[in-house]
Amino acid sequence: MNLRDKLRGLLVRLYARRVEGHLDHAQVPKHIGVIVDGNRRWAKASGSSTEHGHRAGADKITEFLGWCSETDVEVVTLWLLSTDNFERPQAELVPLLGIIEDVVRTLAADGRWRVHHVGTMDLLPAGMQRTLKEAEEATAHNDGILVNVAIGYGGRQEIADAVRSMLHEAQDRGLSMEDLAESVDIDMIGRHLYTGDQPDPDLVIRTSGEQRLSGFMLWQTAHSEYYFCEVFWPAFRKVDFLRALRDYAARHRRYGG
Repeated sequence: MNLRDKLRGLLVRLYARRVEGHLDHAQVPKHIGVIVDGNRRWAKASGSSTEHGHRAGADKITEFLGWCSETDVEVVTLWLLSTDNFERPQAELVPLLGIIEDVVRTLAADGRWRVHHVGTMDLLPAGMQRTLKEAEEATAHNDGILVNVAIGYGGRQEIADAVRSMLHEAQDRGLSMEDLAESVDIDMIGRHLYTGDQPDPDLVIRTSGEQRLSGFMLWQTAHSEYYFCEVFWPAFRKVDFLRALRDYAARHRRYGG
């Protein structure tokens, strides 16, 4: 690293400390959703392989959760693999699934987080299904951040699964379709989502410069604030995170009022 890069790094760290020093923890979002985007483009820009980009993105996750712990965030939802991602070539998808499985094991072994899977289990390989179930069981009594790992996740699929779950429950209770139709409300649908009784995201961060949700938590983000960051996920820094929190704190959430 040359002197110029060292100076730049020092200035960034000093700036991050200044932003953090002015951060009001009472205004910190309790639930942050993150669309971890840009691994492949980061790899291409740095002249490395797609697999290396995914691994670099995976390595960022523990660091990010550490920042969240320092700022009193309670729930984090990480979108690691969408239902659409299964359309990628097997040469990319198979290593990616292995990397994501390693992420889940690392989170479970860390001892600080509670791991919860959100997504469709049926789409995932049997080995990953076992890893997810073991991670949830092993971390169920941890006191740290609740980490939702969105793997095999799609927002429309989640709503379809919620409706299916409601229908099965009604059948088990012996309710007629007329009775079910009369009882359906927003709270009922919310209880059948993957996130169940969790609070909705206050803030959604998407890296890589893309300004769209791509189906991320369509139901839960009705009143969320969004922060779009130009930085690719593997290059996402603490100062970028703090800027997102600062931006969130400066907004006036009116919930339609």
